[in-house]
Amino acid sequence: MTSNGTTNSTEEYSVVRFYVSTVSFSLLLFFNLIINWTIVRAGSLRGQARFVLIFHLLVSALVYMGTNSVFYYQIHVSARPSRPACQAMITLLISSASNILLTLTVMALDRFCAVCHPLRYTASFTAGRWPWLLGLLTWTVALLIPLSLPAQPRDDAVGGTCGKEQLTGGKREKMVFISACTLVILYTYVRILREGRRLGVLNRRNRAGCRTIALHGTQLALCILPNFVNFVLGTLRQHRLIQQNTKELSAVVVFAFFSLAQCIAAVVYGLRKEELLEQLDHRFPCCSRYLKAVLGWTVRANWPQTQHRTSNWDQSCLPLLAERLLPTRSEH
Repeated sequence: MTSNGTTNSTEEYSVVRFYVSTVSFSLLLFFNLIINWTIVRAGSLRGQARFVLIFHLLVSALVYMGTNSVFYYQIHVSARPSRPACQAMITLLISSASNILLTLTVMALDRFCAVCHPLRYTASFTAGRWPWLLGLLTWTVALLIPLSLPAQPRDDAVGGTCGKEQLTGGKREKMVFISACTLVILYTYVRILREGRRLGVLNRRNRAGCRTIALHGTQLALCILPNFVNFVLGTLRQHRLIQQNTKELSAVVVFAFFSLAQCIAAVVYGLRKEELLEQLDHRFPCCSRYLKAVLGWTVRANWPQTQHRTSNWDQSCLPLLAERLLPTRSEH
């Protein structure tokens, strides 16, 4: 009786994970289309490492959420994919999640080099196709990570299903990887803040930089905290301090919250860039206005120029709209 209840609740929670992943994937698909299209089409953006890394961050999150949606849907419908198909989904899940953390680490290193070693950074890190090769390097490393983890054997006695048990392999290696990336990012934060204090930059730009670091740290926390929370829930369940149903419910709530928050945080972090906002105003003016209305509380400090430009766009469009409407009225 208990096992049936646990199985039914697990299937219901798989539906919740599927819906959350699908919603996150849909949001990320929209923002990937407008933000990444702008980065690729604007020559002033696609040659800068920070915008190329935003491109890879959004693509990685899109692949991760899309694969999550497919993975939990096949669990919900009790599908029995072949062993290669299951291994491909697990590899894509782990590699895309790893690339998100790797990209955040490279972002922190990029800002560290730009702030603490500006001359070397200008001469080396912005030349030619280096920013795109850097993103290709992170994807290569991310694809090697699941291949280096010990494989979790699939229980063919249960019908060869591809479930969450396939993601539990290599816990120690995953924790080492997460801890290493976290230490590197924290080191860059400390060095950047110390350099800013040494230069005595205490103006508005410095406060904007601190907010950027805070958002970057929030994005990092959203990637790391679910692993620790799930580890704590597993430990509590192992010591029988909580029921299996409570563990599954708590894990689903954590998954839903952090998935949606991580999706939004990646977009907000990208929209803080003034140059990107200016290009969005040119290419997607209507979308840019709505984005400012929804996300203005996080990026308002970086908008004085783009807001003025948007208002000018509105004023220039009004005469054109009037000219188009007047002939129609005269005909009537």
